[in-house]
Amino acid sequence: MSEKSERDPFVAELANKIVEALNLSIEPATLDLDAPIVGAGLGIDSIDALEIAVMVEQQYCVRLRNQDAREGAFNSIRALAAHIQSRRAIAAS
Repeated sequence: MSEKSERDPFVAELANKIVEALNLSIEPATLDLDAPIVGAGLGIDSIDALEIAVMVEQQYCVRLRNQDAREGAFNSIRALAAHIQSRRAIAAS
């Protein structure tokens, strides 16, 4: 895990939840948190991305829309974490 992720517990938590939701046979600590979520990065497909979106909505009360994906929410685990935190902050205000 990179030094930056060790200082950001939310990113580490999200990585753990993604591994659990998709039943991936890898350790969350080995994930490249800056690699693309869909495709070559984690090697998941659009169905897996949908499962991640459902998990995010259930765990964090943030609904991911198609526009969010186009705006980069699925660029990486770190980008998704930032997107979730941003949406939660907006909802709280």
